[in-house]
Amino acid sequence: MAEVDLDNWKKKSESQQKVYRNFLQRADKNKVLKKLPSLHEEAFSKIDCLQCAACCKNYSPRFKTPDIKRISKYLGMKESVFIDTYLTLDLEGDYVVKSSPCPFLGADNYCDIYDQRPSDCHRFPYTDEDVLLKRPAITLKNSTFCPAVHFVLEKLVEK
Repeated sequence: MAEVDLDNWKKKSESQQKVYRNFLQRADKNKVLKKLPSLHEEAFSKIDCLQCAACCKNYSPRFKTPDIKRISKYLGMKESVFIDTYLTLDLEGDYVVKSSPCPFLGADNYCDIYDQRPSDCHRFPYTDEDVLLKRPAITLKNSTFCPAVHFVLEKLVEK
């Protein structure tokens, strides 16, 4: 099994989009789901999110009602003030952060609300769950800015 090149992963991921799309369309869901936990673990044994934080710098998770309640309480803010201060509604009607990078991302790439972060952040990059297959457009987009998604897709495509 070839080793995934994590030095030039962005260029490789861009050139592999068609391969990834075809794989995601034709993948045997059950076989892939069985492989994901170990591939996810392997990816994160090689990739340190704190060196990258591209997800926090360029994109926003959805802030669902339970997230808003939990985070605003943690910050000692009324939910309405938290929403007015940090969030806006996107085209799908979901709350997302108003600005990039995420206002909770520190200069050291650590999250100021890590233990209270939105469920989307906790689950990202979905490399250990069926979202990888169920939402191929999101997976393809994520593979262009997250080395872990690229790593997992490369491993799946080569098998």
